[in-house]
Amino acid sequence: MEPLSWSEIALRMLGLFLPVWIALIVTFALSITFKRRLGLYGKLFDSPIGMVGVAMVMFWVFTGIFGGAFDMILTHDVLSQSATMKNKGPGTPFTQMMGTPDPGAYPYYLLGGDNLGRDVFSRMIAGAWEVIKIAPFASMFSFMVGITLGLPAGYYGGRLDTLLSFMANLILAFPVILLFYLLVTPEIVQTGIPVYMAAVLFLFPIIFLLLLWNSRYHTQPSRRNVYVGVTLVIGLWLYSGIAWDADPLGLVSFPPNLLVVFVAVVFVNSPTVFRIVRGLTMDIKTRDYVAAAQTRGERPWYIMLWEILPNARGPLLVDFCLRIGYTTILLGTLGFFGLGLSPESPDWGSTINDGRKLLTMYLHPALPPAFALLSLVLGLNLLADGLREESLRD
Repeated sequence: MEPLSWSEIALRMLGLFLPVWIALIVTFALSITFKRRLGLYGKLFDSPIGMVGVAMVMFWVFTGIFGGAFDMILTHDVLSQSATMKNKGPGTPFTQMMGTPDPGAYPYYLLGGDNLGRDVFSRMIAGAWEVIKIAPFASMFSFMVGITLGLPAGYYGGRLDTLLSFMANLILAFPVILLFYLLVTPEIVQTGIPVYMAAVLFLFPIIFLLLLWNSRYHTQPSRRNVYVGVTLVIGLWLYSGIAWDADPLGLVSFPPNLLVVFVAVVFVNSPTVFRIVRGLTMDIKTRDYVAAAQTRGERPWYIMLWEILPNARGPLLVDFCLRIGYTTILLGTLGFFGLGLSPESPDWGSTINDGRKLLTMYLHPALPPAFALLSLVLGLNLLADGLREESLRD
């Protein structure tokens, strides 16, 4: 077989991404149709910048889901190697050890092969799933930690604020990359410190939800007890599996390398979120509607979670999008240095690092994951800009 031309490569890739295109069209059609009912998210579709950001981010989200989770886009196994495909250019026909085609495999390496003869296209697609399953959820955990501590620090002030602010500043005194690098080094991992950090940090989502339900439904004990009970049962079940790898049902577990990276992201990002929430709380608590809630006799946690927090949603949503982008870059940096996830992982940082070693001779192994990383972070930044514009108008 002859190698594919660039136009043929592009057409084949467009065809492989068909599930992604369909999902994007459905998402945009539903979002535009019901945008007036979707709050701040719906208003993004009145902003060209916001729409471009949503399209770029959701492209990689759907790519990660359909490609990494459901294996609907991958053309080859991300770990399989072929000695005859080492550093082959884009569009090269796929052959096995003796140079013979494999009739059961996809006939081409669309973006070429890397230095071990692995398919660059499949590894780029699978790398999107590595980012999607870590960055958003780690950022969400960081926000729950930062909100749970930042609200009372800003609302009460005094010694509590001094103590929590000192601890946050102590963590922020270290350069982020250096701190992140130290937390995932094998020497630190062997001490068991990340597991104990997970045991503490992963309690905060449960605490946050318990405070949320109790403050909102304290006048409706039966309803509150149902929400609290469901949160405790599901939350402690997930907590035992994620933090301690001790799920009694054996359904929930975190690979050790993934847990270390997840904990490091949460620990590094939480102090910054804490400072943002604290500052917003100190500003909003002086507003008239907060004074009205205090006059009505509302409890402090009700005021913090149901009066102050909703009115801080604009800046927090913007920061959440930006923080996912920062986390994506941090994960790429870790992979570039060979830390965090397993060495065989197709995450973009590791793939870029593998391609970098032969960059002067072969460009194709490093450029696709680098472009994917750039486009996802750019999309998140554009999405944050769109949210900022619409939140200011809100």
